[in-house]
Parts: sequence; C-alpha cells; structure tokens
Amino acid sequence: MTQDLDNRRPLKVRDAAFARRLAQGLAKAKVDPDVISATSIAFAALGGALILTAGALDGRLLRAMAFGLAAACIQARLLCNLLDGLVAVEHGRAGPAGPIWNELPDRVADVLLLAGAGYGVQSAGIGAGAAAGWIAAVLAVLTAYVRELGRGLGQPADFSGPMAKQQRMATLTAVCLVSMLEPLWRGQGQVLLGGLAVIAAGSLVTVIRRTRNLAVGLQTRG
Repeated sequence: MTQDLDNRRPLKVRDAAFARRLAQGLAKAKVDPDVISATSIAFAALGGALILTAGALDGRLLRAMAFGLAAACIQARLLCNLLDGLVAVEHGRAGPAGPIWNELPDRVADVLLLAGAGYGVQSAGIGAGAAAGWIAAVLAVLTAYVRELGRGLGQPADFSGPMAKQQRMATLTAVCLVSMLEPLWRGQGQVLLGGLAVIAAGSLVTVIRRTRNLAVGLQTRG
C-alpha cells in the first residue's frame, strides 16, 4: 500500500487504541502491509467456504459453529483492511505496488464472501441462492468501480453508502449470527437469502448515488 491519502476511507476505528497497538506491533515485526492486504483474501476465502458449508449442514451445533466462524472471518478480513493502511501510512512502510494491494484484494474478498453466501443458500435447498450471491457480488464490485471511475476523472473518492464495504460486511456478519439460530424456527437459508437481497438492493442504491454524485461533480467542474 502507498500513502494514497485521497483514496483512504474515513474510519473512526483507525484511532482506536487496539488498532494502533496492533499496527505498531506489525510494523516492529517488519510485516509488509501488502502481505496484510493479501491475508484479507485468505480470511474471505475461508469465510465464504464456511458459509457455503453451513448451508448444507443438518447438525445444529456444527451449523452454528460454521456460521460463527464465518462471522469471525468477515471481521478478520476487515481488520486486515484496517491494519494494512495503518502500517503503510502511519509507520511509513508503503510500497510502490500498494495501490494494487489496496484495491484488488477488497474486490476479490467481496466476491468470495458474497458468492460463497449465495452458494450457501443454494446448498440449503433454495434454488435462487447462487444467483442472489452473484448479483450481490457484482453490485458490490460496481460500487468500488464507480468510486475509482470518479477518481480517474479527477473527482474525490466517494465512499458514500448506504451499502459501502463496512455496511456490506456488517450486514453479512449479522446475517451469519442470526443464521446460527435459524434451526430454532426450522429455517434453512432464508435469513441468508434475505441478507443477500438487502446487500444487493443497498449496493444498487449506492451505485446510483455515487454515479449521480460523480455526474454532479463533473458538471460543476465543467
């Protein structure tokens, strides 16, 4: 990651003491921030696989454990996204290939988690699950595409929601946690499908909003 401060998402948690301590420890250990970015993909892949597997599990305990671990992987992915920037910027360990590692792992992680969730719905016996997962994944990538398109056209980075990365992952985490309890009302994948629908709809609104903001910015500049 490089010190591309114009494309840095505003996060209050960046000033949290635990984040600062973790980043300081990683910097002292000379951990490359690009490696931290790449690690986020590993957590996303594991989380997506766990959600996929959980959908097909019948045992309540194993199913709950899979969803619980998936929720932890989602948060670990976000923690990596936080720490790579802290190590790169605050501790001066930015590298020339940083912009690639700043953006590409995020897009891969979104697809792994959301598509994995879709296949988890399908494995639970709901035929529309895979399509819902891929629709949510494509729209998630589009939100980032519009932001980067704006930057390429000379506009400031637009991190507006309502379904930016943090909101998408918070929604998916909540869905995993609620899905742990789904057997109590004999549900099987409905919560996950509903969550994907919310993420897809919110991402579509986000794409439209960012596109509108970009158009207004270009008109103002013109």
